[in-house]
Amino acid sequence: MKKDADAKRDKKGKPRKMKRELYEAELERLQTELVKLQYWVKHRGLRLVVVFEGRDAAGKGGAIKRITEGLNPRGCRVVALGTPTERERTQWYFQRYVSHLPAAGEIVLFDRSWYNRAGVERVMGFCTKAEYQEFLRSCPEFEHMLVRSGIKLIKYWFSVSDDEQERRFRSRAETPAKRWKLSPMDVESRSRWVEYSKAKDAMFEHTDSDEAPWYVVKADDKRRARLNCIRHLLQQIEYEDVLPREPITFPERQPNKGYQRPPKAGQRWVPNHY
Repeated sequence: MKKDADAKRDKKGKPRKMKRELYEAELERLQTELVKLQYWVKHRGLRLVVVFEGRDAAGKGGAIKRITEGLNPRGCRVVALGTPTERERTQWYFQRYVSHLPAAGEIVLFDRSWYNRAGVERVMGFCTKAEYQEFLRSCPEFEHMLVRSGIKLIKYWFSVSDDEQERRFRSRAETPAKRWKLSPMDVESRSRWVEYSKAKDAMFEHTDSDEAPWYVVKADDKRRARLNCIRHLLQQIEYEDVLPREPITFPERQPNKGYQRPPKAGQRWVPNHY
């Protein structure tokens, strides 16, 4: 095992990046398996919930994108809720998440979830101490209810080092196309690294159970993190290949019986700049 671990590090001891060719080939294979999994979920009427949590810039969004890009969006949804409204703040805390849970045959991926209360709300003071303590008590019960109801619940925590997070923050700040990913809350989190660490430790202590365990993904290398997460996700469900095998027969085109298209000059065309 040591030899294998050393093979993934450079001369300075830093993790080697996975080669793009290997990454893309393995990603394509795993995404094909995800399609098979989605067909199986629909075939058996399963309900699958996958929770993605972790520090800012840990790579949760990138992993979710690779999981969903080959799936049918009618049966796979990503839930990324914003700041709660005034009305939602007066509801039972889990209420606005319950409405997004899957029906039979559906997959729902939470890009952050009810664990906001155990993380950002706790650290930034957006909830009271009493609300936080109540969350730690009620969250395991809530998740056990989901599991007992037949929902398959899988929870991932993306773990990134402080050095790598800093590098990604600066990359986002310097790249216009990535600037939107760096929110004021992300910037503020830099000064509260230890507080977030303590909050995460407390969260794991209270909510890591046999019925709803946490799975930690090493996320300093985005490519390896995505592949490892997808591979692990596929292993959590015993699925079979139920992809439709019947050949698709296309009917012949309708014959043109005098139809004439209108002049192209009367249409607004997008200029061919490329």
